[in-house]
Amino acid sequence: MPIAVNKLTDPAVRAFVGALNAHDRESFKAALAPGATMSDDGSERDIGDWTEREIFSSNGHMDVERQTADGLGLVARYRNDAWGEMRTAWRFTVQDGKVERFETGQA
Repeated sequence: MPIAVNKLTDPAVRAFVGALNAHDRESFKAALAPGATMSDDGSERDIGDWTEREIFSSNGHMDVERQTADGLGLVARYRNDAWGEMRTAWRFTVQDGKVERFETGQA
């Protein structure tokens, strides 16, 4: 049973997942700190290119299965039109209420 987005404990992570699932580019950008960075399966990626390809233009969606005690780590079923569905791990670094870095990859 997925964890409802409004039950995610960290407000920045909650805003990130909510915007991702709503395909709301503006809210997603607002959840990120200026200069935010990311990696996918251990490789640094351009956050703008990656999010457009993996989230917005491919109908990305995250069903969170569990979160770490600090709310900054998630395991989720992630799906999009490009890759189908896979189990993924997400780790967030939050500064001043915004996501300044996220790392994702297969779980």
